[in-house]
Amino acid sequence: MRTPLIAANWKMHKTVAEALDFVKVAEPHLAAIHKVEVVVCPPFTSLYPLSQRLQGSAIRLGAQDVFWEERGAYTGEISPEMLQEAGSRYVIIGHSERRQVLGETDTVINKKVGNALGNQLRPILCVGETLEERRAGLAREVVQAQLKSDLKGIMVQGSDLVVAYEPVWAIGTGVNASPEDAQEMSAFIREQLSQLLGNGAAGAARILYGGSVKQANIRDFVRQPDVDGALVGGASLDAGSFITIVKYTEETVHD
Repeated sequence: MRTPLIAANWKMHKTVAEALDFVKVAEPHLAAIHKVEVVVCPPFTSLYPLSQRLQGSAIRLGAQDVFWEERGAYTGEISPEMLQEAGSRYVIIGHSERRQVLGETDTVINKKVGNALGNQLRPILCVGETLEERRAGLAREVVQAQLKSDLKGIMVQGSDLVVAYEPVWAIGTGVNASPEDAQEMSAFIREQLSQLLGNGAAGAARILYGGSVKQANIRDFVRQPDVDGALVGGASLDAGSFITIVKYTEETVHD
């Protein structure tokens, strides 16, 4: 059985002090969570302080990006080794904001995924269509092309790969895909992973839904057979909200 995963993507929010205040509140409540994996992805500046504060905790850390080289003259970039040393075990790659706002291509994302896996970081690979693409009936075609390009030449154990389906039109808009939409695309993603990586890897890979996830809808998403958790944006910034999302997930998948 795949272990459900709830990951918080704080994006460009929270100073070090604010991040420490968050885990001071959240960690005691999440200590009793044993059937859901919890990952917090803060800005780079908070990774090391949080790793020190969370030693012995069940909360794991992830980064929001990584570079495709291990070292070199790449001003402003950060390597997998640096992330590991700072306490990161996961890394978000290919988020729609990186694709849409910062112009990352599938070629770049493919190199980042390979470098992360080659350095024992588990990628949370984000895929998803825009509203225009969905309206044009191209959602599956877009996601299929992203997966094919992003995982080209990648050798991976399924348990080391997380794919987050994040329809671009649902991110930060307050309008989420329906649970049925999320299930349909998650099942399609698993089919594509089976073709790309084999049935075993596809069955072990966890597929998350992301896009205006909140307390009110998390139960409906994680009830879906191919949805293994969520990548949570705005609702993860408040400790109380995030705690509830994690608790609802554990209650729902094991009720």
